[in-house]
Amino acid sequence: MGAIYEKSGGFCYIGIYKNNLYLNNKKHNRMSIIPQQSLFSWQQVDRLDDLQRLNLVLQGLCDEELMLHLEQQRGKGRNDYPVRAMWNSIIAGIVFGHESIESLRRELARNAPLRQLCGFDLFFMGPWAPPSSSYTRFLKSLFDCQKLIDDMFNKQVKALQELLPDLGNHLAGDSKAIESHANKPRKSKDGETVSREPDGRRDLDADVGVKKYPVKQVDGTTWIKVKHWFGYKMHLVVDSKYELPVARTLTKASRSDVAEMKQNLLPQMEQDQPEILNNCEAMMLDKAYDDTHLITTLHNRHDIAPIIDIRHFTKDGKEQRALEDGPKTSLGRNKSVSLPVVYYDHKGDVSCWSSKDSKHFNMAYGGYEKDRNTLKYRCPHRHHGISCASKDTCPIGSGSGQVRIPLKTDERIFTKVARSSYKWKDLYNERSAVERVNSRVDQNFGFHRHFIRGIKKMALSVDISLITMLAMACGRILNNQAEHVRSLVRLAA
Repeated sequence: MGAIYEKSGGFCYIGIYKNNLYLNNKKHNRMSIIPQQSLFSWQQVDRLDDLQRLNLVLQGLCDEELMLHLEQQRGKGRNDYPVRAMWNSIIAGIVFGHESIESLRRELARNAPLRQLCGFDLFFMGPWAPPSSSYTRFLKSLFDCQKLIDDMFNKQVKALQELLPDLGNHLAGDSKAIESHANKPRKSKDGETVSREPDGRRDLDADVGVKKYPVKQVDGTTWIKVKHWFGYKMHLVVDSKYELPVARTLTKASRSDVAEMKQNLLPQMEQDQPEILNNCEAMMLDKAYDDTHLITTLHNRHDIAPIIDIRHFTKDGKEQRALEDGPKTSLGRNKSVSLPVVYYDHKGDVSCWSSKDSKHFNMAYGGYEKDRNTLKYRCPHRHHGISCASKDTCPIGSGSGQVRIPLKTDERIFTKVARSSYKWKDLYNERSAVERVNSRVDQNFGFHRHFIRGIKKMALSVDISLITMLAMACGRILNNQAEHVRSLVRLAA
């Protein structure tokens, strides 16, 4: 095949034979030949999976009140880039994992279907995205709408409650470190900050956080691994079954986990999501939340079983402690005796002491008695058949065979779900749900590498990301994809 083209000074023959290009009968390397395509060939694509994911989010968003407020705020000014289109493009940047506004703008410039789905006028904009200045002004207007953003988050949770009636039955909480990649404020030699004026390079709101992890070595010894980071801390409460957030706050990195839970997260849920707390049966937290006041608040005020890992120490420094007054066991009608032979340790294991052979035996857990607010434990000899030399003289074995321990004996150790029970271990394993949510925030929403400076911008970014996660779940349920309710990146069927 070939063609003849006229050019000044003669003719030039162009031919292609066996993937080689010939010009004037001279062999050249063949360049890539791209067939001519229609201007709007993207409309003929059968499946636009990424756009379908974005469409799921836009269907599930409860953003009408925010949009009306922003449109009213804009008034009758220029509307080259509509409020709803700008907001949808911000959501698109989160869904597609763009690390910056400039990355989002490049995507919009080369992706006409995305511009159309967001709501931009293709004939007005052509192949261009909104300028950076427009996004700067739009984000500044969002900073003044934090109350509406909070209301949107609460509406998303309530919308999910209607679709998932068991949402919030089991909750898990934890904090997540978010590093700030900006410079720290300059300080003088005496440690005081030199300047607090924003210069666009330093993060003046962040501070240093410290987290310690016990690491067990092969020889059985334990050493403490210490992690430092400069930035912020996101505090989350999620549903452990569906792995979706129901409450959140953002603080500086130095903020205590247990203090934030007691002073902000729980009061926030009481005010904004009382149905979640009323339906909650258990809340799983790690040992950073081991606090007697928090445990009693969850149990006494909200009737929630606190499944909180305990730190490896006791008040008096001993591994085992005898019950001071001794639990009461019935010995016939209207008779009872104190049992100083019953002990417990910091893990909640209850054991009895055999005086004849000087041995400890773990007692069998018999359940929680709500009307008495006590935990019931049974004689190991009578329940498990363990050989005990003191079975004839022990007031437990010769009596009713069980003891009742009031929770008020030690409210930090004795909870309505006994720490020594299988149920406690099964519930605590559900705490890994919040770890997976933290991982998705890092990997899918780009918080492991970002360009955000300032607690105001960080809080807005976290809120919009979590709202997107909830909206995606709503969209999937509404489109009969409930089995993928946790997934943020799975392509739509």
